[in-house]
Parts: sequence; structure tokens; C-alpha cells
Amino acid sequence: MAAALLAASALFAAHGAQAAASAAEVARLGKDLTCVGAEKAGNADGSIPAFSGKWLGAQANPGWKMNAGSHASDVYANEKPLFVITAANMAQYADKLNDGQKALLKKYPNSYKMPVYASHRDFRYPDWVCDTALDNAKSAKVVDGGMGVDATAGAIPFPVPKTGQEALWNMLQPHRPYTVQTVRDNATVTSNGIIWGRLRSTGLTPGHDPKVRAKTTSGIYSYYITAPMLPERDKGAITVSQEPYNFATTARLAWRYDPGTRRVRQVPGFGFDQPVGGVGGGMTIDEDRFFNGSPERYDWKLLGKKEMYIPYNAYRVASPKLKYKDLLTPNHPNAEPMRYELHRVWVVEAKLKPGMRHLYPRRVIYLDEDSWHGVYADQYDGQNKLWRAGIAHHYYSPDFSGQFNSTTFYHDLNSGAYVAYGMSNEQPKSDVINAAGLKPEDFTPDAIRRAGK
Repeated sequence: MAAALLAASALFAAHGAQAAASAAEVARLGKDLTCVGAEKAGNADGSIPAFSGKWLGAQANPGWKMNAGSHASDVYANEKPLFVITAANMAQYADKLNDGQKALLKKYPNSYKMPVYASHRDFRYPDWVCDTALDNAKSAKVVDGGMGVDATAGAIPFPVPKTGQEALWNMLQPHRPYTVQTVRDNATVTSNGIIWGRLRSTGLTPGHDPKVRAKTTSGIYSYYITAPMLPERDKGAITVSQEPYNFATTARLAWRYDPGTRRVRQVPGFGFDQPVGGVGGGMTIDEDRFFNGSPERYDWKLLGKKEMYIPYNAYRVASPKLKYKDLLTPNHPNAEPMRYELHRVWVVEAKLKPGMRHLYPRRVIYLDEDSWHGVYADQYDGQNKLWRAGIAHHYYSPDFSGQFNSTTFYHDLNSGAYVAYGMSNEQPKSDVINAAGLKPEDFTPDAIRRAGK
């Protein structure tokens, strides 16, 4: 780790017992810090610009049809890369690369590349999100040994995080859509070809309704129904899950409708390192968004903040003009549509607790300071060797005025296979966000029993 990162780690460790930001820290929000705690200023040489926040919602994408599944429109389409990082010059940029990117550059020296563009920080959150984040900064706290938080939903709980648990909860509960309805494609790319998957999903996160401010102390944070459409053998199954605010007081539950028996059964121990269906074992359930579910199996440590080249403004990766045959090249995705920018990230390390088990005894997750979404995840095996590398591509969605995940790539550095997860390029619509009509009663075992055929 760079010296600056280690120095920051020591600083946060020294303050780890604090439950809320100090009055002086709260006073910085909206001044030299954004409302979610990012540094407004750029870096010394200007390669990271100051936060402008000049665009809110539809202003960023003229012609976007709101809340109707419009595909991403590239607001920086005319820009060209400043330079390209390759295996030949990676040493020059090594202090701004994570282990996963270094490993991919070394493994595929003749083809893997990172096109680096000018950095932009032009999009802001709605006022209600900033107001919620400010209230959380004054009073939010981790409860029940890190298994929950006492805060208000709709924005991150800790704009000025002091511990790994606080940073984790920012990632678990960032500003996100209230409702999502989508059909997305998944592909597992191996040396023998491509294994396809397709998933229809519907999600409801009541606390992110702009008209409702919910407390996070109890109840259900999010509801999801997923139904595979590919591969053919999985068609007809339906899974409904309920994610609690507090994992100490409420269990994460899931039920599955089996079309063969036409029965609904509870899924035991849903989450953790159970494999995600339809991707050939290439990722675990708790690897979606780089971590989800109960944090109980790990000790979480905030290592600090550093500058890194990360995927950003990933409009081209999500574009309907980009066909899967052009994106899904052997060994790794085609580098040409990728866009990397220099930004500051928080670095969080998770180490397995004694007596606990998981496929990944150690995980390092990198969180964009402006959105708190995970952009990289390095997953290590039992010998502390890098095993899998995750790379998440986001863009700003006017549908809810926030950063939205387009496609995440999960690379297995041992087998050479990779998973492209959550593509919608060749779907007639992208995600339909914040459309009305969903309610908690739609996400129950009885609901999927009625929907099963």
C-alpha cells in the first residue's frame, strides 16, 4: 500500500470508536466536502478535477425518456483517451492500480489494456438525498456489533466514516433506485465458448422512495424477485428474497418456486458463498455489488483513501450500439469501449473471523468517494493468493439522479474464465427505474406461488 494510504489507515484506526461525525466534521459537508463526504477539491496536479455537480437528473442526457427503460446516452462521447495503460507501461502507474488490474495486465500482456480518459465529477444528488446524508452524519451509528445501523434510509449513513463497518454500510445502503424492473443478460466466457444466462428481476427498496424517510432500525430494506429465462433448464423457477435492515434482529430470507413440483420452499442459509445460478460458479451470491447480505463472517477494516484509475462514466459499456459479440472477446472483455478515470477511492479490507468459513478468506473492496459504490473487488483464496478480480462499470442515471451499475466483470485468474454480469445492451429496454406500482405484498412466497406455471 502507498504511504498515504497507510497513514490514513492509522488515522481511522485511532478514531474507530466514534459513533458519529463531530460537529466540526458535519460543518464541512456541503462546503469543502460534498454532502456524501467526498473531497470537493481536485488533486494537486488537476488530474482529478474539483467536484462541479453541474448536472442533476435529465439535464445530463437530452432526449432521455424518464423512468421508461431508456438506454444510457454517453454525455462524453466525443472524448478520446489521454493514454492507455498496458503491461509494458504499467509500472509507471502501479501505485494507482489495484491487485486485480495488475494481475490481468500481467496475465494478458498482449491484449489487456486500460484506456484512461479525462476525469469528470459533474453529477449531483437531489437535495433530499443530501439532507438525509447530513442528518445521518449527525446521529447515525453502527449497532449490534456491526449487524445493523441506526440511521435514515435513502442516503449513506456515514458521510465521514471512521471504521470499516461504517464504510461497508455506506456501500450496502447508498442512494439507489426505489424500484427496478429489468431483463439482463449474463455470459460466462471460457476457453470452450460462452455460456449464456438471462434473468428477469424486480426490486423494491421502500426506504429510497423520495416521498418516504424510513428508519433503518428494523424491518425490510429491500425485496427482490428473480426468474431465470436462460439457460433453458432453469426456466420457470422463481426466487423471492427479503433483505433486512438489521441482520441481528431479522434474518435474510428467500423462497424458491420449483416448476417441477409446483411448490415453494424456503432457501436455507441464503447468501454468503452460495453460487449464483446461471454463471457456471463464477461468482457467489454475496459477490453481487461486491458485497451484500450479513457482514457477520468478516472483520472489516478501513484502510483509508487513495487515488486510482477506476471504471467511470461507463456509458459505452452499456450502449445498445455495443453488441455482445464485440464486447465478449476471449480471456477478457474488449478494452476499446472501456473508460477509466482517475478518482479517489476508499479501501476496505475484510478478513474472515476465526471459526467462520467462506470461499474468500480475504477481500479488498474499493469504493468511489463520490457515490460509495464498489468499483473493484480483489478476492483472495486460502493461501492469500489473488483468485478473482471484480470490475464494476457505472454511469449516472437521470431516472433517479444517481450512479447505476451497468455491467460487472468477474475474472477467475486461475481458470482464465470471466463472467459478464448484468448486461442489457441487446435488450429492447434497459432497467425501468422508479416506476410506480410495486408494493411489499408483491414479494412473498404466496406471490411467487401464484406467478408460477
